[in-house]
Amino acid sequence: MTTTTAPAVPDGHSSVVKLLLNIGHGIDHMFLLIFATAVASIASEFGLADWTELMPYGVGAFALFGLGAMPAGRLGDLWGRRVMMIIFFIGMGVSAMLVALTQNAWQLAGALTLMGAFAAIYHPVGIPMLVQGVSNPGAVIGLNGLAGNLGIAVAALVTGFIVKWLGWREAFVIPGLISIACGIWFALACPKESEAPAKRKGGKAQVSLSPQMLMRAFMVMTSAAAVSTILFNFTTNGNAQLLSAGFTGVIEDPALIGILLALIYAVASLAQIVVGRMIDRMPFKPLQLWMSVAQVPLLIWAAHTQDWWLFVSLLAVMIFVFGSIPFTDAMIVRYVDDRLRSRVAGMRLTVAFGFSSLAVWILGPLVKNIGFSNALWIMAGIAALKAAIVLLLPDEPEPAPA
Repeated sequence: MTTTTAPAVPDGHSSVVKLLLNIGHGIDHMFLLIFATAVASIASEFGLADWTELMPYGVGAFALFGLGAMPAGRLGDLWGRRVMMIIFFIGMGVSAMLVALTQNAWQLAGALTLMGAFAAIYHPVGIPMLVQGVSNPGAVIGLNGLAGNLGIAVAALVTGFIVKWLGWREAFVIPGLISIACGIWFALACPKESEAPAKRKGGKAQVSLSPQMLMRAFMVMTSAAAVSTILFNFTTNGNAQLLSAGFTGVIEDPALIGILLALIYAVASLAQIVVGRMIDRMPFKPLQLWMSVAQVPLLIWAAHTQDWWLFVSLLAVMIFVFGSIPFTDAMIVRYVDDRLRSRVAGMRLTVAFGFSSLAVWILGPLVKNIGFSNALWIMAGIAALKAAIVLLLPDEPEPAPA
């Protein structure tokens, strides 16, 4: 096993393009969680008895978020990442406005599924575009992860207030218009690619593995990503209702619950900056292992708390859930040549997000039948499974300090 570091591109993308790529990550996560934040209001308007009855209709968005990643990644490598990102921004905006026009649960499901198809573009295309040629991918991925999770925080905060003041439909329309504007800006700011990534030279993986070890690393990263995304989808889609239930009789205003949730997400997102820098400086495997192990007792703690202690325990859980996110993208940069990264990321995401969309599908029925406390115990078991999977990662030399 040998290590080689790809040469940095001195200029790389312009600061505007980097900014828009990071905003794109925020849009990607924000749009998929507007529904989870506004689900109670939508269910009420559609004549359903409870939010748990409407939640399964969002599964198509998360299924397509995974299933669409493979063709999106292939097109990103073979066609070009710039064009795919323009399609992403415009498609997210248009599909969000279609959601706002829906009149029943099945129409909503169709529009959300279309949104999921466009959302599938970002991770296999936007992140490889952002890290292309950089010498400190961990730090770049950490900052990008912060942007993505700030999108989750914005979804919790802004959606709550828009729903309260304007209505749930406007909670989709306003961000949709912003996404379309970003797409136009990106098209103007990002120069056309001279050749598709698949035809470029350079961009070698940081760590060179034998074909057998590379296959093992791919299987581990895919399995770990699938388990991680179950935890991510369960928490980010369920936290608003978890806090509402935990603060019953203490805080009843959904806008205030949104503020608390946004605060949790904003603080927890900072963990990605710290972890991203640690990835560039510390042994990769043990760092990821202990980040996974720590989630087990924290999820159990959250299962047995209420009101303000629930707030504290959920903050601790999300610090480690969000802090673990940079590892998967860092693994792709670490082990995969840039000419293949979008395709490999697409394959990994198709399996991981497609499988973990089950978390969204079963969230409502699961909580309705066994309650949040028991569901959090199940998540603790899943976190323990992830730690066991990480143990199978190949050992490698410690990276040189950046």
